[in-house]
Amino acid sequence: MEDQNQEKETIRVLVKITRYTVYMAMLAVACIIILIVILLPGQQPAKTIMANPTAGDPAIKENAGAGSARRIPADAWKAPDENLIPNNKEGEAIKYGKELIAHTGLYFGPRGTIAQITNGMNCQNCHLEGGTRYLGNNYGSFIASYPKMSGRAGKIEPASERIVECFERSLAGKAPDTTGKEVKAILAYMKWIGKDVKKGQKVVGSATEKLAFLDHAADPVAGKGIYMAKCESCHGADGEGQLNADKKSYQYPPVWGKNSYNDGAGMYRLTNLAGFVKNNMPFGATYENTQLTDEEAWNVAAFIDSQPRPHKDQHLDWKDFSKKPIDFPFGPYADGFSEKQHKYGPFGPIRASHKKRYKNS
Repeated sequence: MEDQNQEKETIRVLVKITRYTVYMAMLAVACIIILIVILLPGQQPAKTIMANPTAGDPAIKENAGAGSARRIPADAWKAPDENLIPNNKEGEAIKYGKELIAHTGLYFGPRGTIAQITNGMNCQNCHLEGGTRYLGNNYGSFIASYPKMSGRAGKIEPASERIVECFERSLAGKAPDTTGKEVKAILAYMKWIGKDVKKGQKVVGSATEKLAFLDHAADPVAGKGIYMAKCESCHGADGEGQLNADKKSYQYPPVWGKNSYNDGAGMYRLTNLAGFVKNNMPFGATYENTQLTDEEAWNVAAFIDSQPRPHKDQHLDWKDFSKKPIDFPFGPYADGFSEKQHKYGPFGPIRASHKKRYKNS
């Protein structure tokens, strides 16, 4: 009898445990369902709006999210195979030109072996992979587009003059000798890179992507948080970059401060920097797999270009105000918009105003 009572008690305990287990399982399932209902729909992507759009401009464009998968167009420009560089005197100049593009600081930086006339940055810090990367400021159409009228200089310029401008602005230095071996080698490399591009040909994937305008100004404060989370580990807390072991050139370039590009450089214009950042930063990002949303790219660009850097006298630039880019941050202007809006946006109203003002010019 005692054994039977113990057996019944054991069965009752097992039944209670089973019921408790079932209840806990049901509760867990309910929690999972609630989480799925809450999280699955998510938030719809923010709209990137072209304020006051005009004919020919996209009125609304989905804000491409971080990690958005895209494909490089089939007709995009591609650099020729380096194995096809000729094994002759011309080929030697091409290879030397590429070396100068990749390691400019070694030859022209503060400890340069040829001249000490730049901040130590390399040309390919802004023209990625030796000027061959899709939407990485490549050189695909460079030679084919010169000589050409420069709106900034107000005169027709040869390709060599554009190299001088890069030395004086992006490298915050002095002009190299345009008749010297080095500039000639750089031009030889650029000519070879773009050998299949004809004058006037539209090249897919050159320069940087032109992101759709925000309907509000880019936010340097929000950009600071993005920089700290995504960029600081390479470019430094103070934007100082990281030198290579030889201390002669940069592994990761400075993005502000005395050794960075000055305020006359193309990267000091927000539309250029935002598009560059979107497709190439932080490290590992590509056009196919970006890591920042459009708005994050605008904001981090605004933060970087709000920081101190060398100043270049630009009073002779853009004498024809009608040719001034909408994001050129220094007045005077022919329109009624402030320097602050020309620097940070919103750019839509400025674009609309310019199209109306200069449509017959």
